[in-house]
Amino acid sequence: MSWQAYVDSSLVGSGHIDKAAIVSAAGDSTWASTPGFAVKPEELKNIVAILAEKGTGPSVDKSFSEGLHVAGERYVAFNIADRHVYGRHGRTGVIIVKTVQAIIIGHYGENAQAGNSTQTVEALADYLIKVGY
Repeated sequence: MSWQAYVDSSLVGSGHIDKAAIVSAAGDSTWASTPGFAVKPEELKNIVAILAEKGTGPSVDKSFSEGLHVAGERYVAFNIADRHVYGRHGRTGVIIVKTVQAIIIGHYGENAQAGNSTQTVEALADYLIKVGY
């Protein structure tokens, strides 16, 4: 399956995610994304730094205090752990999960259930890790 197919079928096709991107674990290239959902290079750099700290460190602290920016939108970071970052903006949110070689970024809209959206992104991450990505 192509990276774009994972975005289109596994994430957006689930009905729980309305926009998504899959980028390299280094944050230096976008492998696939929903049209119009462009995560900026400086945002990716920050996401990579947060994930590298595995839940504790200056980038994590800054995200909790100043927010997390994804595709030009500011989110309140509310859960940062070893492999994931979750953020909210009103009734919408982002789920970011790192695998061995990729970072999956999923956005859910106002009508989505955050738990279902989180489960969708985490399940794809588990699958990619299982197959070596």
